[in-house]
Amino acid sequence: MTSQPNPPELAPSPGGIIELPTHGVTVTAEELKVRLVLAADARDDIVVDAGAVESVGQAVLQLLLAARIEAEAHGHRFIIQNPSPAFLARTEALGLTDRLGLSHTEELQS
Repeated sequence: MTSQPNPPELAPSPGGIIELPTHGVTVTAEELKVRLVLAADARDDIVVDAGAVESVGQAVLQLLLAARIEAEAHGHRFIIQNPSPAFLARTEALGLTDRLGLSHTEELQS
């Protein structure tokens, strides 16, 4: 009989906010996916802090888009707060600013 190790426990972020990693690459997307699913299961608004982001890849952006669609489909808000200049530059370059709800970034950065 083989035993499988338990998955690592994910420490909750302060105030239930999901903090994006400094470098959001495919490897870090799996943990983000787990956090977003847990947040969606809580049936509440999802708040993501993008303040520490220096680079963000397509896997992370796809998860954020999917999470926003899912939250809104269930009547919840999806908020990206404190987007770093690098995060904003990447989303703007890809034309995702509006789709991620960042069209009013001056309000989110306060």
